[in-house]
Amino acid sequence: MEYKHLLVSKENSIAVVQLNRPEVLNALNLRLMDELVHVLTALDNDDEVRAIVLHGNEKAFAAGADITEMSEAGAIEMLIRDQFTKWDKIRKVKKPLIAAVSGFALGGGCELTMICDIIIASESARFGQPEINIGVMPGAGGTQRLTRAVGKQKAMEMVLTGNHITAQEALEYGLVLRVVPVELYLKEALHLAKEIASRPPMSVQLAKESVLKSFDTTIEGGLEFERKNFYLLFATEDSKEGMKAFKEKRKADWQGK
Repeated sequence: MEYKHLLVSKENSIAVVQLNRPEVLNALNLRLMDELVHVLTALDNDDEVRAIVLHGNEKAFAAGADITEMSEAGAIEMLIRDQFTKWDKIRKVKKPLIAAVSGFALGGGCELTMICDIIIASESARFGQPEINIGVMPGAGGTQRLTRAVGKQKAMEMVLTGNHITAQEALEYGLVLRVVPVELYLKEALHLAKEIASRPPMSVQLAKESVLKSFDTTIEGGLEFERKNFYLLFATEDSKEGMKAFKEKRKADWQGK
């Protein structure tokens, strides 16, 4: 597939995907989302890739959905379009997905960062769900993931007023992992991706699944899911290699099997 709105590169075991509609602050139109689902699915199935970094540019990660595609649409048209199934596919990506965010991450842009597993923010990053200001509300997970990240009170304020929060506020509320200078945000995300990619791939995949499961079930259900994944990893070659390397005081050679 030829990508019109994405730039994609790979270096060793790290894939980097850049949203590339700078003329509209990387607004998320249907074509871009189709491309993003396609490339993330392909990278998820690429055995050479062990972690993925998603970013925009210094001015904007993504300033929201492309309003021009929705402004004249009716309820039935939006229902038939069913555009949020694309978001469900992104959520099911098995490999670690790290968002490197600078500038605006608003509306759908904020929701896209929250679908990622970890967010690294630059000092200039701004997060928000301003949909209320155009007469609608978040529809790609903003009311759900934001509440889980920052708590009911702050989520209510952000969703009901449309107000933004700064990178530092996002850090204080637990929305992002860390905040770094603008010139370092992508480098920091790549550094973290390389660190994760150096770990055994199957362990990383099942550990990610287990953490995400904690948002979908009870503590009892989550513990049961965790334990099954824990036991399953004893069937991998990497678990044997990791324990052998530990006993032999050497670096493990992970095969992803």
